[in-house]
Amino acid sequence: MSQSNALALEQVGQRPATSKATAPARSKSWLRAALMVGGVVLVVLACLLYWLFGGRHVYTDDAYVGAAKVSLSTDVTGLVGNIYVKDNEYVTKGEPLFDLGQKSFAIAVDAARAQLAQTVQDINAAKHGYKMVQAEIAAQQALVEKDKANLARYEAVVNSGGATRAQYDDARYTLRGDRAKLAQMQAEARQKLTKLNGQPNIDPAKTPQYRAALANLKQALLNQLHSVVKAPFSGTVTDVEQLQPGMLLSAGTAAFGLVSNSDVYITAQPKENQMTWVRPGQSVTITVDTYPGQQWRGEVQSIAPASGSEFSVLPAQNASGNWVKVVQRIPVRIEILSGPKDLPLRAGMSAEVSIDTNHHRHLSDLF
Repeated sequence: MSQSNALALEQVGQRPATSKATAPARSKSWLRAALMVGGVVLVVLACLLYWLFGGRHVYTDDAYVGAAKVSLSTDVTGLVGNIYVKDNEYVTKGEPLFDLGQKSFAIAVDAARAQLAQTVQDINAAKHGYKMVQAEIAAQQALVEKDKANLARYEAVVNSGGATRAQYDDARYTLRGDRAKLAQMQAEARQKLTKLNGQPNIDPAKTPQYRAALANLKQALLNQLHSVVKAPFSGTVTDVEQLQPGMLLSAGTAAFGLVSNSDVYITAQPKENQMTWVRPGQSVTITVDTYPGQQWRGEVQSIAPASGSEFSVLPAQNASGNWVKVVQRIPVRIEILSGPKDLPLRAGMSAEVSIDTNHHRHLSDLF
């Protein structure tokens, strides 16, 4: 067989093999294209489903446990007497915590009571004095009438020689003097009547002097009452050691702190673009970093009317040319409704919250 014929036969034998190898290659190409397109479609569908069902809950880890707390102080000044509690001790509402030295306050109360009693005596003395002056005025008026009668008699006979000019002048000057004394007595009577509020038989309790003395007594009693500091609510005292007996505690100076164990809440700080559908009354799921795996249930109690930066010492000023937009955070107060009773929540603990807004997105929101 010639070489050309052998080559022809070889080419003829190879053609079916090449055709058989082309079919798997084409199927792989279509499969690859289908997988690529299908993958993109699946990713798009997954993103779409995530967007549709992802707008219901608002999550933030910028949340902290809060509690009602107060720095205990008094509105009176005095030396610290007794301290009835220890640091981190639980106290109930109305329980005495500490007091100031009681002797000085007791002395002030006694002095105020004595001043009130003295005021009553002074008012009664003024009433008796007014009556005495009135009696003296009546006697003086009678004397003036007598002087007027004497003067009239001397005046009738002085020209006829029945009385001397000296007797007449003496009678005239006597009447003038007695009239002046009567006017002085009447002025004194008006002064005493003014102190009696214009009422000669006034009740001492209705006079300004009595009311002023009574106010001083009430203030002394109030100071004595406030010298004993009691718990305004139930909770745990803290930093008690900074107060020691014998210290001079000025009015308004903080003694130590009291943190409530019952009035506990959550303060969350979601971003402003998360607040679109957040409303008071919505359900909240709470987790606290201190207790992994534990959950509390809460409710949105209120939403702050301003962002947190509005209350900072130096709020942002965006009037300059170097302005950079910063996403603001809006404080949200969350009331705790239920949760593990044996796990105490302490003020300042870090928490994470998820607010169920009950809002569902729709495809129409995309267009």
